[in-house]
Amino acid sequence: MNFKLVIGLDKEKEVEAKKTVFNTDDLNLWYGDTHALKNINLPIYEREVTAIIGPSGCGKSTLLKTLNRMVELVEIVRLSGNIQYRDRNILDKSFRVEELRTKVGMVFQKPNPFPKSIYDNIAYGPRIHGIKNKKILDQIVEKSLRSAAIWDEVKDRLKENAYGLSGGQQQRLCMARALAIEPDVILMDEPTSALDPKSTLKVEQLIQELKKDYSIIIVTHNMQQAARISDRTAFMLNGELIELNETNRLFSTPADQRTEDYITGRFG
Repeated sequence: MNFKLVIGLDKEKEVEAKKTVFNTDDLNLWYGDTHALKNINLPIYEREVTAIIGPSGCGKSTLLKTLNRMVELVEIVRLSGNIQYRDRNILDKSFRVEELRTKVGMVFQKPNPFPKSIYDNIAYGPRIHGIKNKKILDQIVEKSLRSAAIWDEVKDRLKENAYGLSGGQQQRLCMARALAIEPDVILMDEPTSALDPKSTLKVEQLIQELKKDYSIIIVTHNMQQAARISDRTAFMLNGELIELNETNRLFSTPADQRTEDYITGRFG
């Protein structure tokens, strides 16, 4: 989906707006009889950070996990509507979940390195995809760790177990692991909630760098974090998407009273 817009002083000059990488179309989800997502229509633009905020239980993480179909691991889940990724409906049976998760990586709330060496954590995905050449794997490992801003900290420890890293380092390692298969989109579910302030800052700085090459969707309880790092923010409440706007506009002049009540601390 492409749009045209006119900006700047030269109103005759049209520039092409950013393309959408994801679009949900009347997305509904039920856990058994519980209606968890209600008619969600959400565009996600490429090479931006989109933050999803809202109180606990509002559907933020559930929505995130629909975008790589992890939600299907729950047997009682039922979905309706469409989720378009690059103009393909990911809910169509012809769209293999393995292909989707190659394009859409995920970083979880708590760092979850494999019980392997630092090197093998990064090389795992490329090996699964058939890359066996050690020289190529070496290049992928270094590039991924550099992209995750952790290479200088671990380059002399690649054979050591990843569990020996600090929590913040483990989270950046997990981000490097996601980058190793060269995804298009990175989903992040509360990626800094288990980290100290110094590690949180490093991850936030990394997210700002990564958006030059990737589309990032981050679920966060921390509204200050959303304001710091995201280009757009979506506010959810009781399974509904209440408002989506450019982050500075949503926080400064929310269009919906419920959004204002949440960001000003009246509830949540």
